[in-house]
Amino acid sequence: MLTGNREFNEIYEKYKNLVLKVAYIYSGDNYDAAEDITQDTFLKLYMKFDDFKRGNVSAWLFTTAKNTALNYRKKYSHEVLSMDSEEHPEEPYRESTEAEYAENELEREKNRLHDEIMEGLMEKNPRWYEAIFLSYYMDIPQTKVAETMNIRLSVLHAVLHRAKKWIAKTYGAEYEEMIRKD
Repeated sequence: MLTGNREFNEIYEKYKNLVLKVAYIYSGDNYDAAEDITQDTFLKLYMKFDDFKRGNVSAWLFTTAKNTALNYRKKYSHEVLSMDSEEHPEEPYRESTEAEYAENELEREKNRLHDEIMEGLMEKNPRWYEAIFLSYYMDIPQTKVAETMNIRLSVLHAVLHRAKKWIAKTYGAEYEEMIRKD
């Protein structure tokens, strides 16, 4: 038993792997940090549990884990050079600084569009957001997503179809423009 609160324990068991995966992805594939972030996320939930609006717990956990991981990356992103080694790794060949800048700018633009799409999806329909996030971003099998969302698989397919149709209608032109730049 995690805590004396059965409802909290159920939420923890249901979402612990999701939070860990989000923390791992956003912390820069650092498993140790992801475990700490997961623990911190559930601690925050536990401390606010009585006041918490339980209707959207997965979105709250996702957002909290993501923000905590991004803060972690920002804080610990500075490279520490070892004094023990005199060797310097060779830098990979780059065509030009301009090409590297353009590539980085395109990547930032893709990330911005992705974040904008996910935020828009969350505002439009939190159920669509959860289905898209779990199925495509977290790469969880759709049968498991349907079970997690407590819906039939055919209903999940309909939800995903509607969400993708809305995304294409709302963000299709921006997405197509970005693909052409790539």
